Amino acid sequence: MKIILTHEVSGLGAAGDVVDVKDGYARNYLIPRKFAIRWTKGGEKDVEQIRRARKIHEIQTIEQANQIKGQLEAVKVRLAVRSGDAGRLFGSVTPADIASAIKAAGGPEVDKRRIELGAPIKTLGAHETSVRLHPEVAAKVNIEVVAA
Repeated sequence: MKIILTHEVSGLGAAGDVVDVKDGYARNYLIPRKFAIRWTKGGEKDVEQIRRARKIHEIQTIEQANQIKGQLEAVKVRLAVRSGDAGRLFGSVTPADIASAIKAAGGPEVDKRRIELGAPIKTLGAHETSVRLHPEVAAKVNIEVVAA
């Protein structure tokens, strides 16, 4: 199935790219989560608009990405969440929680879709996440999850 990506998808492409994927992947995952739309001749007009919007929000140069990476790696992020007696969280820490904690700690504003969690954070303690700033630059952010 041919689709137009509306958001960046790891391993597939960036917003505005036209890609071929398996029918089930598009129908069951990408389209319902608004990561993509079906490709049509009329949809080709939307591709340019999506690409222009991406360029506005995208970090333009590697130097700028490296500067933001330095800021992210220097900031100490503490996230207070509710937890049980054994140190297990009620729920888990989401990328949106991490993005707001980075901003609250004095770091730069980060889009939650650029934060990559290896596994869900469900325990107290120190955790490391990756923030993809540019296709060639990723920042490692250390997060300390503490009981509220």
